[in-house]
Amino acid sequence: MNRPHALRPFSQTKWPDCVILTRWPLRSAAALLLALAGKAQAIDLAALWDFRDPALSEARFRSALQTAGADDALILQTQIARSHGLRRDFDKARELLSALQPALATAGFEARARHALEWGRSLASATHAPASQTEASRAAARSAYLQALQIARAGQLDGLAVDAIHMLAFVDTAPADQLRWAQAALDVVLASNQPAAQRWEASIRNNLGLALHDLGRHGEALVQLEQALALREQGTNALASRIARWMVARTLRLLGRFDDALALQQRLERESAAAGAPDPHVFAELELLHRSRGDVARADQYAALRQGAAR
Repeated sequence: MNRPHALRPFSQTKWPDCVILTRWPLRSAAALLLALAGKAQAIDLAALWDFRDPALSEARFRSALQTAGADDALILQTQIARSHGLRRDFDKARELLSALQPALATAGFEARARHALEWGRSLASATHAPASQTEASRAAARSAYLQALQIARAGQLDGLAVDAIHMLAFVDTAPADQLRWAQAALDVVLASNQPAAQRWEASIRNNLGLALHDLGRHGEALVQLEQALALREQGTNALASRIARWMVARTLRLLGRFDDALALQQRLERESAAAGAPDPHVFAELELLHRSRGDVARADQYAALRQGAAR
């Protein structure tokens, strides 16, 4: 599934690598015949997804359906259902997934695992309002995610196994449970030689750091968050790197390392301004840091900037 709720950033949380995200980060391989499951990718979903624009993603999936084979067609339709979930139309998502159920009996591992994953996401995810999460909906989502995990493991689809495990943290939201699921997901990532699983490492370490933070274990959290930042900086997603750097800086403040935290947040202020995206989360941390130093005037200045950027 921290910052005050009003300031918590978007995640596949958790990021939708997700995200995420879940939270910011506060986020697949398919079978090549049964004997070679998990060794090849059936369809490149990442190239079709734009998680910021689910409607555009749906249009891409529907276009790809025109030339898709049987299993790929099922997979694409599970992603169309997911696009409706991201738009909070969960009834439509379940309607589409229900229509696919007759075809699952002869479907491959990836199609069946993705169907179970999306059924779970239609019941419990980062997109759901907390008030909508009942014991019954959580139980149904947990069952779907565990089914997805079982299928992914049977098909040697490590990336989907990690996805299913990380989604269980949206069902079991106590910090100790989130730590348990994050560690279980990281264990799969580190044991896998599949890129679809390895791509999850930064997001999972972020989630692990958040769980440790919620448990008050800030020193251990910093270790995970610094590793997540190092991984993000190896990539090309500047926003993801800034988010990861913010997580590290916030933790440094919680550890009393105010000068180190201030230097990182000031760097983030410059980078966010250069990107044309002033960040209220950065301003909030700068406000706290200046108040800790007794600089009331600067703190008030950043409080005003935070309020303006949050509008």
